[in-house]
Amino acid sequence: MLPIKKAESYNPGHNNNNNSPRVLLVGYNGANNTGSESRLLSIIQDIRWALGPEVRLTIPTLNEEKLKRYVQKEKNLKIVPLPSIYFLSLRKLVKNHDFILLIEGSCYMDTWTSALLWAFLWATRCAHTFKKPCLAYAVDAGDLSPLNKFLVKKEASKSNLIITRNYKSAEILKSVGVTAPIKVTADCALNFESHTLNGIVEHFSPHRGLAGMAVVNFYLWPVVLRPFGKKKDEYKWPYYFSHSKKREKLEKKLARSWAKQADRLVDIHHKNIALICMEDLDEGLAHQVLSYMKNKENAQIFSSKDLNASKMTGLLQNLDILITSRYHASILSLSHQVPQIAIGHDRRLEILYEELKMYPDYFFKYDDPDLWEKVENKVDEILENPAKTQRLLESGFENQYSRSLQNRSLLKSFLKGGK
Repeated sequence: MLPIKKAESYNPGHNNNNNSPRVLLVGYNGANNTGSESRLLSIIQDIRWALGPEVRLTIPTLNEEKLKRYVQKEKNLKIVPLPSIYFLSLRKLVKNHDFILLIEGSCYMDTWTSALLWAFLWATRCAHTFKKPCLAYAVDAGDLSPLNKFLVKKEASKSNLIITRNYKSAEILKSVGVTAPIKVTADCALNFESHTLNGIVEHFSPHRGLAGMAVVNFYLWPVVLRPFGKKKDEYKWPYYFSHSKKREKLEKKLARSWAKQADRLVDIHHKNIALICMEDLDEGLAHQVLSYMKNKENAQIFSSKDLNASKMTGLLQNLDILITSRYHASILSLSHQVPQIAIGHDRRLEILYEELKMYPDYFFKYDDPDLWEKVENKVDEILENPAKTQRLLESGFENQYSRSLQNRSLLKSFLKGGK
């Protein structure tokens, strides 16, 4: 690892800001995404634990206003807007910092968009050019195109250290030829602190339990790079969501299927329904689900646009059952052993459920032709005997949490210039 004088000579007891190390946090910042928010806030705490409150942090973002909802500018914390075509700006930021941290969980995968992957690889490449230590902090690896496998092998190998949040991701990186040192821990959001439920679920009758559905519109992805497109499909120019008439039909079918499951939970199991949007992009599908439900009065949408990560975590941890297509809905509910089922689109939930010893019994692929029949059977089984699932979750959480505690020591060693 490359030691840096500023890090080695830095004393948290001194208040000379000019001598404090400068750390750049490169991730999916400012997206109204509960998972990214919980990770970012946890990582800020980790860095300050390692180097003291005087460490200087910079958070680049494509959406400054959204990021300011949960991170405020401070004396030692800067928020820097990035243009959509980020290469020159990101290069300059890397040059002007002492340490580069890649903090996006979905780091080495192109499921959502290659543009995001390329941003992380570009930051790594620039760090190598300017001889700045670069760490990927508790991240995932997943599906990659042949081109992106080549780029990951070439650029990720220039990292000083890669910490993956599961063993499978380490295997994937090694299999594509990444030669950088790799350590395995678990997600840094596992110790994120939650908020009480007071005032969050007042809409519901207290006589019913609460079932959560963390929905994702799989048919928006991947985001693609285009010079122009329809405004309704624009994420942020020049990035556009995938769109076609076929995808629209599949989206409506997905919404109707979720709605059927929600009504079944109301009618048969006497539950209220929390339609959980872990990212505000999920709201479109959630509203469709609600519109198709016959028991609309027993359902409510909870969005990351309105609830911060702490309140959303409090909601997740107080469910009777969770059906999730979002990775961090599972992660943030683990400490309370909320019985759950996953409907997966990418490798993250699948890998997590493998480590929790819940695969394949509690994990189903979104394109399984028998998906909803399997979901109904598993819901009935869980609600009849939740203890069986909770025992698996308790054991799984203990393993994940103990591994996550290693993140801080590895980070401190890295920031202090250790190996």
